[in-house]
Amino acid sequence: MNGSSRARTSCGAVLALSLGTALVAGACGGASDDTTLQVVATTSVLGDVVENVVGPDATVEVLVPLGSDPHDYQASAQQVAALQQADLVVANGLSLEEGLSDVLASVASDGANLLEIAPLVDPIPFGDGTTDDPHVWLDPVRMADAADLIAAELSTLSADDAWQDRSDAYRAELLALDAEISASVAALSEEDRVLVTNHDALEYFAVRYGFEVAGTVIPSGTTLAEPSSAELAALVEEIDRLGVRAIFAETTEPTTLAEAIASEAGEEVQVVELYTGSLGEAGSGADTLIGMLRTNATLIVEALQ
Repeated sequence: MNGSSRARTSCGAVLALSLGTALVAGACGGASDDTTLQVVATTSVLGDVVENVVGPDATVEVLVPLGSDPHDYQASAQQVAALQQADLVVANGLSLEEGLSDVLASVASDGANLLEIAPLVDPIPFGDGTTDDPHVWLDPVRMADAADLIAAELSTLSADDAWQDRSDAYRAELLALDAEISASVAALSEEDRVLVTNHDALEYFAVRYGFEVAGTVIPSGTTLAEPSSAELAALVEEIDRLGVRAIFAETTEPTTLAEAIASEAGEEVQVVELYTGSLGEAGSGADTLIGMLRTNATLIVEALQ
């Protein structure tokens, strides 16, 4: 399902996330049914995956607001309390949530049930080979596996076949999407399957669908890094050499550098914003993970044709 999610915070506030729109109704006191499992997900993407697995049988709170970069997000005191009280915390891991790393480590050491998805779905290494790429949610097949991991963890908390039943149904949707994207990408020649990105976030998409990531504006897996002038000049040269027609930026980050690179490289280079670190608002076409991946694939194919 892709419906609304709702969660109880430490004071009984309910956070409703309906098709990407957050609604907070604070009501300290009046808690919901204490037998209902409480799940906290770090990102809107993971919140959507969790919601598809839990259905009406658990409440879900998402920490990082829509449109925010998960790399540098800092938790509020109320969110830390929610993490401490949750039956299950679902995080991405592999240093994606850099601003939350200390909080997540602390609540885990205090006994919180923390499930980090990315290390468990066959992560691929960054180019330097020293660290693994955390952006696993941009591959629908890996996220089908993620849904199964969440269902298995929930089953240890509450024996209920519904967790796995919903995960199986969601897996089928994700695998159907994978086939749909593969068919869409088939319209591009191998020579056209070249990506230049704002930061190193699209490697899973590239590996799954036969693209080459030729360069990045921010040559790092985190948006917190800063490129040197020499790196930017080298990227302009590479774009010119390859005849690249688009730089793929992100809705969660400023496009200033990407726009400057595109301008320097020539009038034929456009900047296309993709949904990478966050789902989109309601009506964006990217307010669920499936919608996000479909929208991104459409934008990429259209820009490179």
